Amino acid sequence: MESLIITPKNKVEQKLLSDLLAKMNVKVAVLTDEAKEDLGMATLLKEADRTKKVSKETIMSKLRG
Repeated sequence: MESLIITPKNKVEQKLLSDLLAKMNVKVAVLTDEAKEDLGMATLLKEADRTKKVSKETIMSKLRG
């Protein structure tokens, strides 16, 4: 089953939407900003090209400078 992500404008709108969905027996999950960032990072990692290898020296030189 697919999901919808709805971002209310304020707390009042969030409460109204949550109450409406509860009356419709629709399950509601609230995502924190941190959880949204985690989902975004997971998506990026999933799409990353893992066929290329980078040497340890290249990584270390990037971190240093």
